[in-house]
Amino acid sequence: MVRQLAERPEDVPLVFAERFNSGDPEAVAEVYEEGAVFVPEPGVPLTGARARAANGRFVGLGVPIVVRPRHVYTSGDLALLIVDWVIDGTDRDGRPVHIEGTATDVARRGRDGRWRYAVDNPFGVRPEHDGSGKNM
Repeated sequence: MVRQLAERPEDVPLVFAERFNSGDPEAVAEVYEEGAVFVPEPGVPLTGARARAANGRFVGLGVPIVVRPRHVYTSGDLALLIVDWVIDGTDRDGRPVHIEGTATDVARRGRDGRWRYAVDNPFGVRPEHDGSGKNM
């Protein structure tokens, strides 16, 4: 059984991580409000089915995520979340995986009082390119 949706904005990353680590993409999708934006790589904002599929690819690695909320700034029903995170381990095909970042996320309190991601930007302010023409 996965954790209920967050009652406080600072709990959104923890709920996300628990659901991510369950391996259930549908449980992860519930942590997002309808129309939420997911940015799987810098400069690539996705919504709807494309966002769910991109998030599902991260979940599908089968490697757990560890999150460390750094800052939470709340104004009414909106919150800015700054979260350090890392996915580190071996994927289902035996390949090493190490992905990390500092997310700049926006969560919103819904009519049910639960907090969900409105914007999930896991790589935060990481540049789109390093100047060489290759993605970082």
